[in-house]
Amino acid sequence: MNRVELKDAVNSTVDIVGALDFDERESGIAPRRLPAWTRSQVPDGMDAMLRMPSGVRLRFNTNAKNVGLHFLASNIAPTPEERRSINLNLECQGALWSASSHAGNTIVADAKEPEGYRLIRGKPDTVWFNDLPEDEKTCEIWLPHNAFVELRELVVDEGKHIRPATVDERNRWIHYGSSISHCMEAEQPAFIWPAVAAREAGVALINLGFSGQCHLDQFVARTIGDADADIISIKVGINVINMDSMKERVFVPALHGFVDTIRERKPTTPIILISPIFCPSAEHHPGPTVPNSDGKFVTLSGHPELRNGSMSLTRVRDLIEATVEQRDDDNLDYRNGLDLFGPEDRVDLPDDLHPNPDGYIRMGHRFASQELMPYRVPTHRS
Repeated sequence: MNRVELKDAVNSTVDIVGALDFDERESGIAPRRLPAWTRSQVPDGMDAMLRMPSGVRLRFNTNAKNVGLHFLASNIAPTPEERRSINLNLECQGALWSASSHAGNTIVADAKEPEGYRLIRGKPDTVWFNDLPEDEKTCEIWLPHNAFVELRELVVDEGKHIRPATVDERNRWIHYGSSISHCMEAEQPAFIWPAVAAREAGVALINLGFSGQCHLDQFVARTIGDADADIISIKVGINVINMDSMKERVFVPALHGFVDTIRERKPTTPIILISPIFCPSAEHHPGPTVPNSDGKFVTLSGHPELRNGSMSLTRVRDLIEATVEQRDDDNLDYRNGLDLFGPEDRVDLPDDLHPNPDGYIRMGHRFASQELMPYRVPTHRS
């Protein structure tokens, strides 16, 4: 077998699309979805989310019929028995291959431990994508969207090569959002809704969906503004309600400021502001939201004197739409999240907050057809 150590190959032989920084380990590298300069500003809870490579791909050319990826995964599970498999996809010539692993570390929540969790160590694994076309081709391996992963080696058939990928001429789409853009509930990384939309529209995705962490942080706005992008989408509001992290007085200026920071760097790049999808308990009641004994997310009630200025989803949608109207920006558009996933889709909202795999796929189809159609034409990047 021909092996390439990814620690040495990153950004030379192999591109890691969607990773803006890396944690270097003795045996490999672990991708991070925000640049190195943000490390001192990122909250601890968000740091964990950006180390899960949702939307991140290994991109390279090869003439091999069989391609393997050697890695060490760390998966979060409520108990060792409930650990989910680690799933990956390889995309090539318009087709997808799937591979799964049950190896790796398990991170189990445990209040008795000093750090609040227990680490059960496991072994690295190699997954294979077999029977690929035998000619020279560009491959993209979609990394796990709901686990941490230390990348070690790419492996191909003896006598076959791994070379830098041909220039990606697709338009580049950067998307920012919450857990509903991170999509941990999706079954495979190529079927998170932004990936479905990007593949259908023929654009290249950079996914900045961070579970629980979409709070209009300025370091994210600067990251987006500094990135290479032909279209930007910002899906915001649900995490603000989940945590009751902003009152109306703070939310509107924060949203303006987030867009201002991007506009300082990208004056004319199209931006789409997307309001939250359907969440039954928060449609007309402010957060915070918590899971009940049935695993359904519900809003907390009480203390109305302290909830003055807290927002429901209905109010957030009105405020986002009004913000777009106020800005006098021909390249800024609004999309109501209910058009992506509304009350009629509730059967695919098992916890009353996050869509299931079918719901995410449907969201991807809808966004591609409604919003990404104008960006299908290649820009012939050099």
